[in-house]
Amino acid sequence: MSARREIPNAVPHLAGNEWKYVKECLDTGWVSSAGPFVGRFEREIASYLGVEHAVAVMNGSAALHLALRAAGVERDDAVILPTLTFVASAGAVVHCGAQPIFLDSEPVSWGLDPQKLADFLTRECEVRQGSVVHRATGRRVSAVMPVHLYGHPCDLDALLEICRRWSLAVVEDSAEALGALYRGRRVGADGVAGCLSFNGNKVVTAGGGGMVITRDATAAARVRALATQARRDPLEWVHDEVGFNYRLTNLQAAVGVAQLEQLEDFLDRKRRTAEHYQRALGGLDGVTVFREAAWARSSYWMPAVLLEPRRCPDVRALIRALDADGIHVRPVWHPLHRQPPFAGACRGPIEVADRLWDRGVLLPCSAGITVEERQAVIDALIARLA
Repeated sequence: MSARREIPNAVPHLAGNEWKYVKECLDTGWVSSAGPFVGRFEREIASYLGVEHAVAVMNGSAALHLALRAAGVERDDAVILPTLTFVASAGAVVHCGAQPIFLDSEPVSWGLDPQKLADFLTRECEVRQGSVVHRATGRRVSAVMPVHLYGHPCDLDALLEICRRWSLAVVEDSAEALGALYRGRRVGADGVAGCLSFNGNKVVTAGGGGMVITRDATAAARVRALATQARRDPLEWVHDEVGFNYRLTNLQAAVGVAQLEQLEDFLDRKRRTAEHYQRALGGLDGVTVFREAAWARSSYWMPAVLLEPRRCPDVRALIRALDADGIHVRPVWHPLHRQPPFAGACRGPIEVADRLWDRGVLLPCSAGITVEERQAVIDALIARLA
């Protein structure tokens, strides 16, 4: 009997100079948080995104934490973000000593709904002495965190305009969206700062790692200081405040640089995978394939489908069955307002995000997935829906 073929959900595609650059680190001894690849990785990400500053850190969660701190989020503040995102988005808020306020998604991009943000601010908040205050808790609302979910940009201009009117800082969670375009511009740095992740399943990986990107020199300096224990003096061990050891290693940056050299090829491969799924599944009754908005170009980190109850009464049972077949699909992020750590957190009315979570399935999308593997995913899904 032949071994069962496994089709992973998303794994790294290491097909470039990864070995060469890592060997260079080992040969020269630059393996820790100092070394030439760290600065090179920062410069090349900044150049690709068209921003002045990029600060490499140990992971995307650290990037979010530092970006919020640089944006002025303080203890006992509140930060507004979508409920449909990975837990690290809200975790970074809590690590600042602040509290999240969860709002709903809109059905086109699956990102934070601008109209619901505007409604919440108008209905639930007021301006007191120059600050936006959430009436029910008395907390200062200091920032909004849009998330470019699964590689698709949220409706950023609408959100930016609302935040401008209310004088709220914007920190973009772009962890899943490197390479995505919003109205022709690369996403990630339209607010005070944006954050990237280079986890093993991202479009570009460094075996971990993250990046804070910004056009603001003051924010960049603040992030870099906090990431390096807030050390003030290059000679003496003098620290301005309690910071963090959030630095990226040269070894990881070497992998990241090699991966970044292949980014456009990775994006093209992922687009072909998404288009293959769209062609094969888009006409099926009871199946809605996620498609990018007219104003966006998704990185297609994770292609998705929504399954109507008449076609699939139990999405979790389907996911388990496909997993048993070796087809590793995933459910949509569990909404954060339903998570145990955030029980009782403030939130607005939530409908769309709950439906996406209940009905959504994320399909295998590794950059190295083959045409035959894509078709195997399609065939297995259709067979289980029959």
